Amino acid sequence: MDQRRLGSEGLVVSELGLGCMGMSEFYGTGDEDESIATIRRAIELGVTFIDTADMYGPFTNEKLVGKAISDRRDQVVLATKFGNERAEDGTRLGVNGTPDYVRRACDASLGRLVVDHIDLYYQHRVDPDTPVEETWGAMKELVEAGKVRYLGISEAAPETIRRAHAVHPVSALQTEYSLWSRDVEDEILPTVRELGIGFVAYSPLGRGFLTGQITSPDNFEEGDFRRNSPRFQGENFEKNLELVERVREIASEKGVTPGQLALAWLLHQGDDIVPIPGTKRRKYLEENAAAAEVELTDEDLHRIEEVAPAGAAAGERYDEASMRTVNR
Repeated sequence: MDQRRLGSEGLVVSELGLGCMGMSEFYGTGDEDESIATIRRAIELGVTFIDTADMYGPFTNEKLVGKAISDRRDQVVLATKFGNERAEDGTRLGVNGTPDYVRRACDASLGRLVVDHIDLYYQHRVDPDTPVEETWGAMKELVEAGKVRYLGISEAAPETIRRAHAVHPVSALQTEYSLWSRDVEDEILPTVRELGIGFVAYSPLGRGFLTGQITSPDNFEEGDFRRNSPRFQGENFEKNLELVERVREIASEKGVTPGQLALAWLLHQGDDIVPIPGTKRRKYLEENAAAAEVELTDEDLHRIEEVAPAGAAAGERYDEASMRTVNR
């Protein structure tokens, strides 16, 4: 698989990454053995950019990833995150960006992952009560101490990105970006490109919707957070199904799956963009990885733009409470 550069500090990753969140929480029942096998298969296929966070599980996803890469650490670019603070029982404690918490969270992640450094360490959400300069001052110290190699930020507003970047170079901004989440094109993507920051696109398959395999809200297991997502409810769901069907038609003509078309579209939006589709099964990992081989012509891109223009998706991407934590 080809490589892409994130930022100006030398971080190089596979052009597609693997999001591991759903292996432990949010997307129904997990299977640790299959998840570990999926991570190891990803590495075999050249998908070496592995993404986790302390709050997934909580804490269990880092342990799972650490176990999966324990004998192949040098083949992996490992990314994790802090900031969405949770208790051991899963209780959400809010967003925390205080310097002391940054240091404690990093040490805890290193322990769970059983590694001596983290390749890319993200501020997962921006703490409105702690100046981002203070948070990033502590993150910079982690780099100087050798615990972290590169720094990133997730779901940050343009001005916040600039302020963080002034303290220490931001290698990557991670934010949702897909055919049904294109609002980043207005201000955020131009900002990171101006500053020379890479863009890591999470949920590039629209939380599974763009695969075309979700046909009803009843497809979700009990406990799957998508049951409460505005885009998967009522009229929004029906309107979004129409969007997916239009994408499916183009994909069928090209002999690829809707998900592969969606990932290929993202890869064609710029060499500074790295999608990290999540899956917990080898079957879908292999399908996603094959998207890197899909060639799109200018005509293909024009047709996709026509059927899935910016703003085409119906409904907010998170519930009201979660929306208050993004783009801060």
